[in-house]
Amino acid sequence: MVPKEPPEAGEVLQGTLDMLILRTLVLGAAHGHTIAQAIERTSENALEVEQGSLYPALHRLEDRGWLASEWGVSENNRRAKYYRLTPKGRRELAAATGRWRRMTRAIDLILGSETE
Repeated sequence: MVPKEPPEAGEVLQGTLDMLILRTLVLGAAHGHTIAQAIERTSENALEVEQGSLYPALHRLEDRGWLASEWGVSENNRRAKYYRLTPKGRRELAAATGRWRRMTRAIDLILGSETE
C-alpha cells in the first residue's frame, strides 16, 4: 500500500494493510479488486493498494485463519476469489484496532497541538 500524495498522506506503518483489509471485510465478502477500491474510496483517495501488496496480504491473512475464501463470479461475470472475515479475523481486527488507537494517541501526545 502506498500513499497517493506523499508526504501529506505519510508513510503507513507495517501491518496497517492487514487491519484495513480486515476492516473492509466487516461489511461482507469481497474479491481483491473490490477490497482495494473500498480502501481507496474510504480513505478519500489518500491510499492506493497495489496488487503486489494486496494479494500476498490476502494469502497471509487466509493462512493465519483470519480470512476464508471461496470462488465465485464477479460483477463483470468473471471468476473471482471472494474473501470473508472469520471469527478469528474479527478478534484480530478488534486487537489491531486497539493497538492502532493506542499508537496514534501516543504519537499525538508527542506531537502536541498544532498551535505550538
